[in-house]
Amino acid sequence: MGFIKTEIEGLMIYDPRVFADERGYFMESYNRQFFEGNSEINCEFVQDNESLSGYGTLRGLHYQAGEHCQAKLVRVIQGSVLDVAVDLREGSKTYGQHVSVELTEENKRQFFVPRGFAHGFVVLSEKALFSYKCDNYYSKPSEGGIRYDDPTLNIDWGVDKKDIILSEKDAILPTFGKHKSIEIKFAV
Repeated sequence: MGFIKTEIEGLMIYDPRVFADERGYFMESYNRQFFEGNSEINCEFVQDNESLSGYGTLRGLHYQAGEHCQAKLVRVIQGSVLDVAVDLREGSKTYGQHVSVELTEENKRQFFVPRGFAHGFVVLSEKALFSYKCDNYYSKPSEGGIRYDDPTLNIDWGVDKKDIILSEKDAILPTFGKHKSIEIKFAV
């Protein structure tokens, strides 16, 4: 149980303490005092989102820019996904690098993605129920994204390209080098 730092500053994995017995399990998925006291995560989450998707569905890589940047705490309630965050913080020593984490209903891991990152996931199971908290409200004019198959990022999604299912919007996202059509002001 606890927080695991990744190779990119700010990205953190959280392994919650799970109490299991013959009845099932109980876990505290989020406790603001615990998170603030035991990690660098200090957010006031204002919005919870949830999606249900089938195998091969890839959502991302998305971000919110400017004053509408969002930090996210993501987890899987049912199924499994490969979750990916890409550092878009100009001036960061890890700019353009990414971290991938498998989140499953079994491991109950959560992934904290701070402001300044593009985020996406692909469903590895037959279905996945994905849930996340955001520290800022969604703003359509501030949304941006990067193609999931960008050759510069070279992300291994763990799913054959022929099985990938994208929204129309995600299918036409720009490549990493061209994603700056929306001004991004992220603090490092």
